[in-house]
Amino acid sequence: MKLATLKNNTRDGQLVIVSRDLKKAVAVKDIAPTLQFALDDWANLAPKLETVYQSLNEGQAEAAFDFVEGDCESPLPRAYQWADGSAYVNHVELVRKARNAEMPETFWTDPLMYQGGSDAFIGPKDDIPVAAEDYGIDFESEVAVITDDVAMAASPEQAKSHIKLIMLVNDVSLRNLIPAELAKGFGFFGSKPSSAFSPVAVTPDELGDAWDGNKLHLPLTTHLNGELFGQPNCGVDMTFDFPTIVAHAAKTRPLSAGCIVGSGTISNYDRSAGSSCLAEKRMLEIIADGKPSTSFMKFGDTVRIEMFDANGDSIFGAIDQQVVQYQSADNQ
Repeated sequence: MKLATLKNNTRDGQLVIVSRDLKKAVAVKDIAPTLQFALDDWANLAPKLETVYQSLNEGQAEAAFDFVEGDCESPLPRAYQWADGSAYVNHVELVRKARNAEMPETFWTDPLMYQGGSDAFIGPKDDIPVAAEDYGIDFESEVAVITDDVAMAASPEQAKSHIKLIMLVNDVSLRNLIPAELAKGFGFFGSKPSSAFSPVAVTPDELGDAWDGNKLHLPLTTHLNGELFGQPNCGVDMTFDFPTIVAHAAKTRPLSAGCIVGSGTISNYDRSAGSSCLAEKRMLEIIADGKPSTSFMKFGDTVRIEMFDANGDSIFGAIDQQVVQYQSADNQ
């Protein structure tokens, strides 16, 4: 099943069912007006939504209309929780190596995770507003899952059954703000502005053999200014799988329905696959040449993040964004 949220001048948008080929959609107000509403009662409402989905794919859904990705909010325009992990530890190891810092051995056994801002996500086709280029503007191409209610101290095996939807992420980072912020010892805040998610969130069964209940075994493709930047495989070199990082998030607290848990930047040891963020490419340049040659994003730069199935068809639709200079309401 594929689900999206259309913009409708409300904070939470309008839930629609989207056809498998991403061409048609149908509103389901009588079942669930928003995705959060559906997640709050997923066990009862998901079968009803699935019935509509099958009808839509068979061309029999009443009031179906053309699906336009540009009309979408992120599937959850705001969420109760956005916890982003760093499941690809080789990426962390690389970043630390570039600054000659040893990586603690515990990083291989205890996942890294930060709590991101979840009150105002931006849409998959919306501009990325940033006040200044010298913040070090970067994209991070990732995968995320959405859960229903997860009990505190759930095991990874228990957490697996609570993964209800999967989507893509652009976890925007302001790299030049990170060092001073982390030096305070309280974690990310201002260096992590609003993230964007793919137009469509899908149920795990929609992914077939590419989803094994733990990892998503497909490349994630990123284009920067129209040129291929990277396509590492999400199922390769993932130190902590999704049930593990969901369980980690729930170690000391319950997770409410609609909780989003991210994988962190997708990264493979095989560097020929490219990277999923500018910081990693810059680190490789530092290791090889002693200095970076790739700059961070500038105003006007674009990033496109997408995943394709074995037939070359887009699964989630594309995150396709441009960086723009933020203008406050007083200056508009």
